[in-house]
Amino acid sequence: MASLKVTALTLSHFRSHHRGQLALNGRPVAIYGPNGAGKTNILEAVSLLSPGRGLRSASADEMARQPEALGWKITADLQSLNQGHEIETWAEPGGARQIRIDGKPAPQRALGRIARILWLVPAMDRLWIEGADGRRRFLDRMTLSFDPGHADAVLAYEKAMRERNRLLKDQVADPMWYGALEAQMAVAGAEIISNRKVTLERIAAAQDGAATAFPAADLAILGPDLDPQTDSAAALQDALAENRRKDMAAGRTLIGPHRADLGAFYSAKGVEARLCSTGEQKALLISLILTNARALSEDFGAPPILLLDEVAAHLDADRRAALYDEICTLGAQAWMTGTGSELFASLDDRAQYLVVDESDGTSRIQTP
Repeated sequence: MASLKVTALTLSHFRSHHRGQLALNGRPVAIYGPNGAGKTNILEAVSLLSPGRGLRSASADEMARQPEALGWKITADLQSLNQGHEIETWAEPGGARQIRIDGKPAPQRALGRIARILWLVPAMDRLWIEGADGRRRFLDRMTLSFDPGHADAVLAYEKAMRERNRLLKDQVADPMWYGALEAQMAVAGAEIISNRKVTLERIAAAQDGAATAFPAADLAILGPDLDPQTDSAAALQDALAENRRKDMAAGRTLIGPHRADLGAFYSAKGVEARLCSTGEQKALLISLILTNARALSEDFGAPPILLLDEVAAHLDADRRAALYDEICTLGAQAWMTGTGSELFASLDDRAQYLVVDESDGTSRIQTP
């Protein structure tokens, strides 16, 4: 099978790294060192080789090394489906993130065509018990991994909705203005709903019969006011028009795919994920990331790059070994962080190891 891997990575004035250069050999990458040393910053840099704001959802200015605030740059050599690419992404102080692929300026969505990157970070451990916003973002990241064009539909929908919300707040009553915006929202919204539905069907198929040590999850899209299974633009446009009076009273749009939620059940127990133990919730998240990766390996032609921040911290030795075995069987370049090398003992020579430490606010990357 073809591969997807980073073979070289350079960080310049990025977060706590003044300058860091890595040469990678395609194996999983185990990064260890004390808390606050700058391990996660390396994973965040890799996440910026995909569309969006990275695994922390940070602004471009927040990624710049302080106190210099000179801007930042990331350069990577990426091997994708037996073809090499040089990716550069950077931001000047106060400026937006920019991208070049093979020396040519490119939009963010172009990254999604040549790379698939999935991540799991500690902030996601509370995914099943906090608000719907996080679960909706998780669902859209899964959807985006299968269909990079999903981002365009989301942006178009949100842009039209912001304009509609402005009219609602200002108590504008002109139906012509609403009609034009609602037509745009309906087309983009129907695409979003359809894309999400296809994604859950793909995840369910990839879970079926999979040889894994992690529990399967039954997923469903939930919506408070609009049937989330309705992927008709005409139906969504009619619903938006009918709901104008309520929306005007609220000053915002109350129905549509931006109100959707992701429901999850622990399949073997028939228990909602939010009612599971902390360990079970973590195992379900890992299971979904691995399932997403297996499906992408078939659909994209290569396993995605995995970014797993502190993933081993709450797993016992047997579960850690099972996770590493599945990653290696999949053939994915997984970037994993932990506080000590003992967390990666069962990987042995199947991984490449990096040590990160910090002195006077500057991170250093070394090989053990």
